[in-house]
Amino acid sequence: MSLTSSIEEPESEHKLRALEDRAREAYRRSERQAAEYLEELTVLVRSGKYADELTEDFDVWKKSHVRPWPARFFKSRVGPQPQDYDLYIRWMESAGKLDDYLERSVSYLYMRDLGRALNDPDTQKRVRHTAAGLKRSLLNAGGPQEDMPTDGFDMAALYRWGQQEGIQEAVIWMIAKMKRVSENIPEGMSAEHAQRKLLKIIAGVVLHAREEMDEHTPKAERSRRLDEAVRLGYSYGLTYPFVDDLLDSDLLTDAEKARYSELIRGALLSGRVPKWDEWNHAFESGGRNLELIRYIHGELGEAFEYIKSRQAEGMDSAFFEQAYVFFEAQDVDRTKSLEDGGYTADQLYVPVILKSSGSRLVARSVGQADEDGGFERRTFFYGIYNQLADDFADLFDDLEAGAVTPYTYYWKYRAERPDLPNPFEMYWAVIAYLIRDVYGCDPNTREVLLDRAINGLKRARRRLGIPRYEELMELLAPGMPELNKVIQKMVKKAEDVEFFDKLLRDRMLTEMKRDREERERFRGLLDEIRAEIDEALPIASDSPVPFVGHSLIDAANYSLAGSGKRLRPILARLTATEGYGLSRESVRPLLKSLEYLHTASLIFDDLPSQDNAGIRRGRQTLHARYDGATAELSGLLLIQQGVREQSTLQGFKAETVLELMRYSARKAEELCMGQALDLKSRGLDLDLERLNEICFYKTGVAFEACLIMPAMLAGAPERELKLLEKFAYHAGIAFQIRDDLLDAEGEALNLGKPSGQDEANGSSTFVSVLGIRGAKTAMWDHYCEASDAVRELPESLRFLKHLLDVLVQRER
Repeated sequence: MSLTSSIEEPESEHKLRALEDRAREAYRRSERQAAEYLEELTVLVRSGKYADELTEDFDVWKKSHVRPWPARFFKSRVGPQPQDYDLYIRWMESAGKLDDYLERSVSYLYMRDLGRALNDPDTQKRVRHTAAGLKRSLLNAGGPQEDMPTDGFDMAALYRWGQQEGIQEAVIWMIAKMKRVSENIPEGMSAEHAQRKLLKIIAGVVLHAREEMDEHTPKAERSRRLDEAVRLGYSYGLTYPFVDDLLDSDLLTDAEKARYSELIRGALLSGRVPKWDEWNHAFESGGRNLELIRYIHGELGEAFEYIKSRQAEGMDSAFFEQAYVFFEAQDVDRTKSLEDGGYTADQLYVPVILKSSGSRLVARSVGQADEDGGFERRTFFYGIYNQLADDFADLFDDLEAGAVTPYTYYWKYRAERPDLPNPFEMYWAVIAYLIRDVYGCDPNTREVLLDRAINGLKRARRRLGIPRYEELMELLAPGMPELNKVIQKMVKKAEDVEFFDKLLRDRMLTEMKRDREERERFRGLLDEIRAEIDEALPIASDSPVPFVGHSLIDAANYSLAGSGKRLRPILARLTATEGYGLSRESVRPLLKSLEYLHTASLIFDDLPSQDNAGIRRGRQTLHARYDGATAELSGLLLIQQGVREQSTLQGFKAETVLELMRYSARKAEELCMGQALDLKSRGLDLDLERLNEICFYKTGVAFEACLIMPAMLAGAPERELKLLEKFAYHAGIAFQIRDDLLDAEGEALNLGKPSGQDEANGSSTFVSVLGIRGAKTAMWDHYCEASDAVRELPESLRFLKHLLDVLVQRER
């Protein structure tokens, strides 16, 4: 070891110890602060003062929420259920309730996520501005998104928002990252929950960044900050599925969880991600989780380094200290056992106070937002309000899972542990403390906190059913009889206490679950239809000239038997059976004809006179396997087989079949013209307009035919045909751009053909014309246009959305 390195090493070790000491002292300091807060709440509960204060608050509050009995007697028309998201929003607007609903909801987000005081004039101005923008977005479906969309993982909506803000690249990056996260969520953990939480965290960090800017912020600076916020939000949010949720799951053994926690703790204390060898050692026994952990190590390592690189000079230690406090509180809380009856109030509540406030404090430090004077104080005291509300809602689920929360622990040991604070009383004491001691009796704050509390109980009453809910109240509220009478009266009679984030959460989970089920069904259908088509494709050897004919048929079958995606006949089959209810037997000749014609086009494309390709569908091209003449003749044979199949369509009007055959011939002509355009353009520098033209005639025309021909057989109206053509045009170009990107970036093993083939042929591609970044942006532009067409089509054609996702996110 050199003299220099021997001097530097102790300095490095000294710096590391200093970081660890500061982080551990930050945790001890936070523990003391939380214990003091808990003591104040405990005194409030014991004195009963909180109940008297809240009774007064409810007396003022109910004037805005409980109508006099004559008005209640003549009940207004009941609106649609919140589950009918779009109808519910429109009804709220027509009933004159939407403005208050959105301002109430936005005020809550400003308190919870941004730590703002609602009595601040600037905060009120921002709340009204944000609520007005949200209202415009909700009522103008499909119009510009003024804030990051979070009502489901709608890739088109997210991309268009990014486009408006000039951060398309960050959104494309985020979509790809979230897809990978979803694919790597193991069985036993919820992919929908992970996606929802990730989007929520990203939106929170974006909100922090947006609130630090105003109308005077230059557009380029705004884009830079929002781009960074998206990446920071993802990087921070990744800890929820792959630290918090993973450690809460049963996927890892207790020993693996302990080692995993030590690795995370070590990274936060040292500011350094342990190398893979250190992680590998922790999970090598058995190895069943090794590939998952390898992926997590790479993602968390990348996220950790990104956050670290974005910390301001001298501020990185503050971030790591807060992150350490948050993680340590979660870990302390996580390792409790419901079978241990000896936990003190401090052991139960202090980690809850720290982790519930820590999440918001870390989100603030990740985005490096400037603090106002009271932010940290308000955030610290506020967190447990949400946590106790969530723990109440999850009481029975947590009991079943054996999780320790103030509610589950009290539920199990209340009879033998009279010293335990009642968490329901603590919850209301927190509300009283926030209204009086933290927010200075501000009426806006009182309105939001009491709205939220009553809404939570209303939701619990609906979810549990009235008998079980009332039984629960008898167990949790005996120490606050007078206040509970007031609360339960409000639960039954109060109106206008709903919140948009709850509506959004329910919609998002419903949409994501439905989307996953439809996607899984769609992928299952793809495999089923592909197998069905593969079985039907081989051409029978019934040639009148056996010696020559059989060899041509064998050659044609060789080309048909390659590992093709069968996208065209699959698309036609789905359109026919799923979209229009035609029987699969009646359209089978059409499916075979489409694949025969497509395979013939590939044979001709691969010839030395055209693309001169040596590999197709994972094996030798036909002319390389046989010879050029055999390839040409086999291609012609397949074309005639395609025409023959179309002529055998049964169960449709003869004029409809003839019209379909004329349409098919016209599309085949256009495909030939597209290939000729492509060949004549070799070696030329093409502009985007000519490239789109070539792409449509080479690829989009085939997609269009696969949609239009089944629709023609079903007698679809002209408007639907136009929408299908629009979808095909944009989906076809998006498909080709993805092909070009794979050719530029992919591996031959994944593609089934050599990568870089376009460059070798001197072909202009979307990548050569636009560059990789520009090509990705163009692909998403076309994706959005195709998505718009799907939205206007009947529900039965919704599968096209999943097909579109496959086209732009495939790896081969």
